[in-house]
Amino acid sequence: MTTHLTSALDTQGRAIVHLTWQRIGESVDRIAQAAGHDGTPQTLVAVLRGGAVPAVWLSHRLQVRDVRAIEVTHTADDSHHAAKTDQPVVVNPASLGDLVGRDVLIVDDVAGTGHTLAVAARLVAQAGAGRVRTAVCAVNTDNWTQAQPAETAITYIGQTTCGWVVFPWEGGIRER
Repeated sequence: MTTHLTSALDTQGRAIVHLTWQRIGESVDRIAQAAGHDGTPQTLVAVLRGGAVPAVWLSHRLQVRDVRAIEVTHTADDSHHAAKTDQPVVVNPASLGDLVGRDVLIVDDVAGTGHTLAVAARLVAQAGAGRVRTAVCAVNTDNWTQAQPAETAITYIGQTTCGWVVFPWEGGIRER
């Protein structure tokens, strides 16, 4: 499902896509249904900060109580169309704990280039996970840079967009 909810353009005329709580809920529901069909994961790993909200939401939908977090960032700041760092920055990879043999679903809010999710998946695999799956609420196709398409690189995609994605937990949008 491609979502075009562009409500603004930045100063260079690039799209800014505002997603509502309802749209995020629909994405979480799609991810939960697909992940549950493939076998409920034992552990969810949220990519901080943006992945925390959808990971908790998914934990309730999937009835998974083991929710962990890893901080991996690839933007220099929180502004719209923020510059990317050369490589994703990992903070405290030990926060994953022991994942040996576990079926793990990594959750993030958005995939732009795909690099943050790839680094998180590598860290989860290095922590010993027996199965590693990935999920994002949205893929920004304008920024995707991985060699393989997002639909191949990411296990579950809630929706695709064209433009910088702003989520309701980031503030600045109201439900209509």
